[in-house]
Amino acid sequence: MSIISVHNLSKKFGDITAVDDLNLEVKKGEVLGFLGPNGAGKTTTIRMLAGIIAPTSGYAEIAGQRTDGNIERLHEVIGLLTETPALYDRLTAERNLKYFAGFYPIVGITPQVEKYLRLMGLWERRKNRAGTFSKGMKQRLALARALLHEPQVLFLDEPTSGLDPEAAQEVREMVKNLSSQGRTIFLSTHNLTEAEQLCHRIAVIRTKLLVLDTSENLRNRFFRQEVNIRLENPSITIINAVKRLDFVDDVEEKDNRLIVRLTEPDKNHPELVKEIVDAGGRILGVSEAEHHLEEIYLKLIREEKENGI
Repeated sequence: MSIISVHNLSKKFGDITAVDDLNLEVKKGEVLGFLGPNGAGKTTTIRMLAGIIAPTSGYAEIAGQRTDGNIERLHEVIGLLTETPALYDRLTAERNLKYFAGFYPIVGITPQVEKYLRLMGLWERRKNRAGTFSKGMKQRLALARALLHEPQVLFLDEPTSGLDPEAAQEVREMVKNLSSQGRTIFLSTHNLTEAEQLCHRIAVIRTKLLVLDTSENLRNRFFRQEVNIRLENPSITIINAVKRLDFVDDVEEKDNRLIVRLTEPDKNHPELVKEIVDAGGRILGVSEAEHHLEEIYLKLIREEKENGI
């Protein structure tokens, strides 16, 4: 069941197209990673989905509320954490949350504020002014603010940007906890390791949506044909023997390993191994080549640039 449905969403600023005909679905309880280079349209998309700016064309539906409909009702079903949390520095953490809670039809504001201050590890600092908080603590307070009204969908725009490693890890743990509770989270980030750790599926945008799939499926799409062969004695003779095989598209030597790109991996494995052994190679191990999301992302962006998209 989709809780976010985006239909032909586009945004232009004058002659510049920031988002071009975006269509996607996000399932209830899913964490979707929204990736792309600077200027790709990530923040613009979130602002449209949150009802902050109007699209040039198209619309989205979130938890039954259209983004071109009643914006107040839309804001009741979503929570938003921006890259730079807007808090009142002169107010205490507790007063900040009580103030923002007043914008929503929350029954029992005081216990709700206490719930999220405790959840974010800020209860002992509730009487301290927000201006005295570190950036990581402010980010946790802003996340508490976004959750006060128990939104069905949470939009996070670069939630760990500019944080030190410890603070960033704290925020990631918060996101994991929220995900384990079944929250639907739309996560925009430049941190590809973060996306790989936290997200069920990955969407990559560069004005247009380039891909939308799981990390595993993206690996299979871009790198499935690669096999990693660990050798005791790699030599130019072995490499040349492998290169001569009709079903080998490419060979790379790296740290006593051959990374071989095959036309049909399942079918070609036995013959590849036989050829290496016949050429005098002693094989220590054969496995699929491992690739991280960063490699997939960079390959995708590079291919799109080369295609002039």
